[in-house]
Amino acid sequence: MTALPARPSTRQLRLRGVDEADLAALAHLDREAFPDEPYPYFVLRQLYDVYPRHLLVLDDGTELKGYVLVGTPPDATRSWILGLGITRDERGRGHGRRLMLEVLRRLRADRVREVCLTVDPANLAAIDLYASLGFTAEQDVRVDYFGPGADRVIMRLTL
Repeated sequence: MTALPARPSTRQLRLRGVDEADLAALAHLDREAFPDEPYPYFVLRQLYDVYPRHLLVLDDGTELKGYVLVGTPPDATRSWILGLGITRDERGRGHGRRLMLEVLRRLRADRVREVCLTVDPANLAAIDLYASLGFTAEQDVRVDYFGPGADRVIMRLTL
């Protein structure tokens, strides 16, 4: 017997910052979004401690449905998108774009000059999303960027 696909939430999704109480739900969301390579809980905990202003979620009132996480060093010259994840039932509904537009707005307000990210070369939907937001890809795929078999495309956006 095959499982039925999850239904999208019928509730309005609220974009907001993360609270410490959200960390377990954020870890669950990250495991769903990236089952083969989720962040360990302790890493999400530390990223929350270091980058709370640029860790945003979409919340339907009962559970988290998406998140974006950005790391920015103190000199604010370049930020890195460290994660963008949407639950399976909410993919393809513009939520990734919504999260990215808000975090890019915040980065511009913080006078960040460049935003970078990495993406699996097979994730064409993500590459198309980032390209539609103005990111450009390096010509060559970075082979084994995250270790053996974990190739990535590096994309950049000048703000």
